[in-house]
Amino acid sequence: MASDKFVMRHIGPRDHEIQEMLNVLGVSTLDELMNQTVPENIRLKQPLKLEDGLTERQYFRKILALAAQNKVYNTYIGMGYYDTITPAVILRNVLENPVWYTSYTPYQAEISQGRLEALLNFQTMVCELTGMEMANASLLDEATAAAEAMVMMHNSRSRAKAKTDANVVWVDEKVWPQTLDVLITRANPLGIELKIADWKNFELNENTFGVIVQYPNSDGQIVDYTSLVKSAHEKEIFVSVAADLLSLSILTPPGEWGADIVFGTSQRFGIPMGYGGPHAAFFASKDAFKRTMPGRIIGVSKDAHGNRALRMALQTREQHIKREKATSNICTSQALLSNMAGFYAVYHGPEGIKQIATRIHCIAALLEKEISALGYTQVNTTYFDTIRFALPRHVKHEDIEWLSLELEMNFRYFENGEVGLSIDETTNLDDINWMIEVFAKAANKPFGKIVDYPTACTIQPEFLRTSAFMQQEVFNKYRSETEMLRYIKKLEHKDISLTHSMIPLGSCTMKLNAATEMLPLSWIEFNGIHPFVPKNQARGYHEMMEELRRDLAEITGFADVSLQPNSGAAGEYAGLMVIRQYHISRGDEHRNVVLIPSSAHGTNPASAVMAGMKVVVTPCDERGNIDVEALRLKAEEFKDTLSCFMVTYPSTHGVYESSITELCEIIHSHGGQVYMDGANMNAQVGLTNPSRIGADVCHLNLHKTFAIPHGGGGPGVGPICVAAHLVEFLPSHPVMNNGHVGITAVSAAPWGSASVLPITYGYIKMLGADGLKRASEIAILNANYIANALKDNYGVLYTGENGRCAHEMILECRHLKAASGISETDISKRLMDYGFHAPTLSFPVHGTLMVEPTESESKQELDRFIEALTGIFNEIQAVASGELDKEDNPLKNAPHTSDVVTADDWNHSYSRQTAVFPLAWLKENKYWPPVGRVDDAFGDRNLVCTCEPIENYK
Repeated sequence: MASDKFVMRHIGPRDHEIQEMLNVLGVSTLDELMNQTVPENIRLKQPLKLEDGLTERQYFRKILALAAQNKVYNTYIGMGYYDTITPAVILRNVLENPVWYTSYTPYQAEISQGRLEALLNFQTMVCELTGMEMANASLLDEATAAAEAMVMMHNSRSRAKAKTDANVVWVDEKVWPQTLDVLITRANPLGIELKIADWKNFELNENTFGVIVQYPNSDGQIVDYTSLVKSAHEKEIFVSVAADLLSLSILTPPGEWGADIVFGTSQRFGIPMGYGGPHAAFFASKDAFKRTMPGRIIGVSKDAHGNRALRMALQTREQHIKREKATSNICTSQALLSNMAGFYAVYHGPEGIKQIATRIHCIAALLEKEISALGYTQVNTTYFDTIRFALPRHVKHEDIEWLSLELEMNFRYFENGEVGLSIDETTNLDDINWMIEVFAKAANKPFGKIVDYPTACTIQPEFLRTSAFMQQEVFNKYRSETEMLRYIKKLEHKDISLTHSMIPLGSCTMKLNAATEMLPLSWIEFNGIHPFVPKNQARGYHEMMEELRRDLAEITGFADVSLQPNSGAAGEYAGLMVIRQYHISRGDEHRNVVLIPSSAHGTNPASAVMAGMKVVVTPCDERGNIDVEALRLKAEEFKDTLSCFMVTYPSTHGVYESSITELCEIIHSHGGQVYMDGANMNAQVGLTNPSRIGADVCHLNLHKTFAIPHGGGGPGVGPICVAAHLVEFLPSHPVMNNGHVGITAVSAAPWGSASVLPITYGYIKMLGADGLKRASEIAILNANYIANALKDNYGVLYTGENGRCAHEMILECRHLKAASGISETDISKRLMDYGFHAPTLSFPVHGTLMVEPTESESKQELDRFIEALTGIFNEIQAVASGELDKEDNPLKNAPHTSDVVTADDWNHSYSRQTAVFPLAWLKENKYWPPVGRVDDAFGDRNLVCTCEPIENYK
């Protein structure tokens, strides 16, 4: 391939190294290896019909031309999306920094202390502003957070309520329309009755378990809900509040007037609008809900040496463990965005946040005064940032719309003809005068120019916040850019990311996130657009998204694609809901059984339960493959109620099962649909596809196969691809026509996390058909190269019929534990001393390590990883033989911190050199874990999830 092709930069091994690796495996060519690995009956007969791969320079020009088609107007639509100012120190050092965007979810706490602290800051900020006791580390968006609140209230009903099967939730009609739509989607399959009305007309009775209101509401009105809360609590009914987080710096927080749950979006805290996302939702509650709160909670604990250490608390709530008993399928959060929002709060502090909020309100108050003087009637009696005008008889809203567009401004237009303005952090004097000019010209009246910023607050005293917030040191220390930069870098140095070394996580595909793919994320033409502007202002976006949908349809072999789901778990759920609606449309609403192999990802059964389905687990055989005859029996048993079969391909065990087409045929012959989990698409692209194997729908993890970075636990994107007969059921949107008219929305934004889609678009355009296929081939080669090197020491648990694995493999560790007492956890922690992130731990098989090298890792890096695991194996053997003490050894004591090895006392039976420099090349680029092994049990017993001090630390 030409040296200027992007594939040469994306693929790790050089051509001569590829041949060396093939020779080690005993094959001559990649084609020979593919023939031994991928079953012939599912191989594509023709290459993908995609354009040839572009060079990086060619792609840069292409994406620049698309960006130029987007028009960035000043937008005052509001509705949960607002322009904001991302401090450059955060933009450059977090959003644009691969240490932050290429890191993985902080399951390995010892090498994630930096991002864990940033997430703890976010949780603390949320608790402080909402007045609540607990907060999680973010959810996907405000609408899905509302749905999580609804489900959590339902699952937390009192015994009396549960006994009577109270299933009614009342929702105020002044909640954002996109939130209402997602609530409808999520309530229906769970049997929750959603009643929408003016909150003053709620009928709270024994059948009601919860209420949901907006504060301020969708009109912008600040409402006193204290009487509602009192009445609800008297009847054992929970109250959830969708709140504007920025407004809570000057408004009385819901926690102070009795709310049980407070949620919303943190987008106003320095996160660009990005045509709808990604943005970090916040979710806070009373302490009583800590065991049922969805998502991830960062907690404070201590390490093996008694030092303060952070980690993910209460991890047993994760759906990977609870599976069909999970109360949520949330997997991806929005860690990168919540980190940014937390840093925004750190940089501005309580006084800065309050100043921004106050300025926004005062500008709104000035505009009310000036525009009302022109003959318009402002209908909100009390507001924070949003004013709503009824027009004089001689003024039409079309006149205002035309005049505003002439001045490159977008207003909100209500169905009754009224016009709304939502002020944001970026609004300046010129903007103020342009808005006044529009209303004056529409009314044919003169106007005077405003020359100074207003300072008058018009909010009634009873709504104003009197309590202090964000008094912790971290929010009152870093005001200069120099200090903020150093704080970000201090946290950065505590983490392992792809900038340090290979992250060999099976089923997570931590591949190159190319700089050229990432560049457009910072361009205002992509990140400065509100999702509800007229489509002609986002022509570049829509051209890109149409091309992306066509390319993904070609790659999967399906007819159409929805880009709306904003995580892999959301994609699973959306795909199942599409299948559900398909059956309903045919009069088969009784089809609600889903067959799921025992090897499946934990999100599969969790998503199925959320979609109102009954999970039936089918077994695997001794080789880890789905038991065909057992599946056939289950399909026959449930033939009258079978909805679908959920399958991951290649399997979760890292094997291409040759029986896959037979499995799909069994399901179809019994009236079911086949849902393919796209987690392992990195071993399919260009070689086979979901349609070829017989699936009807799949979701794609764009944050895995298609190069969107994991960001420390999000953003993720999980579009769903469907066969022709399912296209009519793809999710729609209540505000914008997104091209689909099927089920109600599954996320807040019409096209999901649109601003990160250029990454996948660039990945596909630069690799092209040949490059995409080569990426899959090298991913398989790299995995088999590692498996071949480690099979004798560790053992590869499952392989295909020819002894090959797919793009990942499971390393057996149970025999090592039996012989030495060294567990897979000990191996994972010891890898930190070698400078590596652990593979996937004890999934999908307990006591094992699942390794996926991806195509982006070079032969040198693979050899380094092999050498590290070989070194660890030799240490395990030394423990087994008695050469190393069974308790005092470098594995049980790992990871080793600089404090430990530089202490005056060294009381271990092995040397300091063995502890931290077990291989010579570590001295060139040593990563020092900031803490020793974290005590998870202590943290759960002493749960602290904010930046407060905790006892028992050194």
